[in-house]
Amino acid sequence: MPDESLPSANTPRPRRILMAGATGTIGRATVRALVRRGHHVVCLVRATSRDAAAASLPEQVEVRAADVTDAASLARDGVRSERFDAVVSCMASRTGAPRDAWSIDHRAHAQLLAAGRAAGITHFVLLSAICVQKPTLAFQHAKLAFERELMASGLTWSIVRPTAFFKSISGQVERVKQGKPFLVFGDGTLTACKPISDDDLADYLAGCLDDPARQQRVLPIGGPGDAITPRQQGEHLFALLGREPKFTQVPPALLATIAGVLGALGRVIPPLAAKAEFARIGHYYATESMLVWDAAAGRYDADATPSTGSETLFDYYARLVQGEAAAERGEHAVF
Repeated sequence: MPDESLPSANTPRPRRILMAGATGTIGRATVRALVRRGHHVVCLVRATSRDAAAASLPEQVEVRAADVTDAASLARDGVRSERFDAVVSCMASRTGAPRDAWSIDHRAHAQLLAAGRAAGITHFVLLSAICVQKPTLAFQHAKLAFERELMASGLTWSIVRPTAFFKSISGQVERVKQGKPFLVFGDGTLTACKPISDDDLADYLAGCLDDPARQQRVLPIGGPGDAITPRQQGEHLFALLGREPKFTQVPPALLATIAGVLGALGRVIPPLAAKAEFARIGHYYATESMLVWDAAAGRYDADATPSTGSETLFDYYARLVQGEAAAERGEHAVF
């Protein structure tokens, strides 16, 4: 999908891009967007996923197996003493657990930044997350730590903080199609978001390379249309299926209780500490909106949350219901 905010009179200047996080759905979409703009893209992937990555990415892309958590491998196998113009990263920890978060969201990114600087890059485009505005979780603190390092690097930087992804809030389509109720926390109106599609977000990320207005800035971004609540998501899904809405309400406090119990047990049974963090992640998403936070007013502001792109979540729901698309769950999907 074309990025309508990209000036049509300006043809993007082709660059050599070092791309991290290319194997996820957003990463793959971003690679496609970069290739459409004429960039030469070198993707860093795990050795175990190299063949699968090569098959899923455009044929123009170069795929290199490198361990982003190992500085020596990153230099030897990834950069290979070559020059690059920019780094684009869609990397994120898979689970959000503290060890994973600090390993990927912070340390691997810090090593990628150092490798990029050694390769001569002048611009680093980072996919972050809008939820770091009110940090309480390990992965949020890890992301913020790297954001600060990137801002202080002396390079041109673009930090993109998207709202909810389609894949993370589409997991209930199948259960509703099977006649089950739509699950909501509270009455389903506690939170709201402006969901954004992979392709619309990818175009926005790629456009950062050529749009000065997206440089040296933290960029919250959502998809088109008004902010929507989980209850509105469910109501629209039932309407698409021609059924009467049927909801099951889950108390958000349940997740907080689970997190507290697992956290206490985690002091003597370490594996339970990670499970406690997963419960805290679920509680966060159940009670916090994915919109711009107005600290002065103490509220989330839908009107202050920028929008981009053309595909709405309800467009995507229609394609899922019609079998024209398949939902791919996100690691932090609540349901």
